[in-house]
Amino acid sequence: MNIYLILIIILAALAISDLIIGVSNDAVNFLNSAIGAKAGSFTTIMVVAALGIIVGATFSSGMMEVARKGIFHPQYFYFSEIMLIFMAVMITDIILLDTFNTYGMPTSTTVSIVFELLGAAVAITLFKISADSTENLSHYINSGKALMIISGILLSVVVSFFSGAIVQFVSRSFFSFDFKKKIKYWGEIWGGIAITAITYFILIKGLKGSAYADNIMAEAGSMYRGVITPEAITLKQWVKDYVFEIIGISFMFWTILLQLLHWVFKIDIMKLTVLAGTFALAMAFAGNDLVNFIGVPLAAYASYQDFMAHPGADPGNFLMDGIGGKVTTPIELLIIAGLIMVVTLWTSKKARSVI
Repeated sequence: MNIYLILIIILAALAISDLIIGVSNDAVNFLNSAIGAKAGSFTTIMVVAALGIIVGATFSSGMMEVARKGIFHPQYFYFSEIMLIFMAVMITDIILLDTFNTYGMPTSTTVSIVFELLGAAVAITLFKISADSTENLSHYINSGKALMIISGILLSVVVSFFSGAIVQFVSRSFFSFDFKKKIKYWGEIWGGIAITAITYFILIKGLKGSAYADNIMAEAGSMYRGVITPEAITLKQWVKDYVFEIIGISFMFWTILLQLLHWVFKIDIMKLTVLAGTFALAMAFAGNDLVNFIGVPLAAYASYQDFMAHPGADPGNFLMDGIGGKVTTPIELLIIAGLIMVVTLWTSKKARSVI
């Protein structure tokens, strides 16, 4: 059997292990708010989070490119070198995350995978430079994209802090000291605003990462926004064109629905809002972080497919130009990965430890 096929099989097994370990580490990110607020029973919260993970997994295809070309330029590496990088990254990631999980310490899976890719790529590059003194590190490392990703990670900490502080200050200023009275009159509107913001995030921001939101909504030559369209209109374009209408209708719908649920079933609006946020957080986790667990094995598989498409090629001299372009991840693999994360969420003792 081809040694590289064996490596692909090993990487597939490592991907499953990384999914299990990664969810154990990151479950705290989208569960603890709802659990701490007692927004529902533990089973209810888990079901909501599981649904969010499944939906979010289908939105993660666009993020997979980070593992293939976000940190280094694959076209300057040989197939054998690429496989070494990916294998080193996966082994390191599993050991690192499992160690943190064992001691109940959450860590950033995004930071881990980014710097593991960067470290492995730099190590291989140093060997290449030592054999050819005319080359330099910047030729092989995608420094611009890597710095953008690292800056985004650091910026997210600042944005999260100030966003949380501002929203908390506004909500406490509005509802504190007279909560029971104010919630009767303003709770539905507050919940409508909150869930509308979540809906905006799910539709407008979530669809950006989905390669399957390009399905045709209106064919070329049909009536669209009062004119005949010369080109086909995709779901992404439709949502973008009707963003204000979507926000307005969503606000009215959620406000009225929350009012009815409160009147008829005496449902706590704030708890329902927290559950909606839990769904969105779980969806964001799957959409953003799935690349941290399966992005590298999928990149290795794409590399293997490219190599095998050229019979007789030498793995030590075959440059990986083929994975530098856009590659769509099969939705079946994304759904399977989502299901593995859901099962782990329900069964992992280490996830409960971190929570």
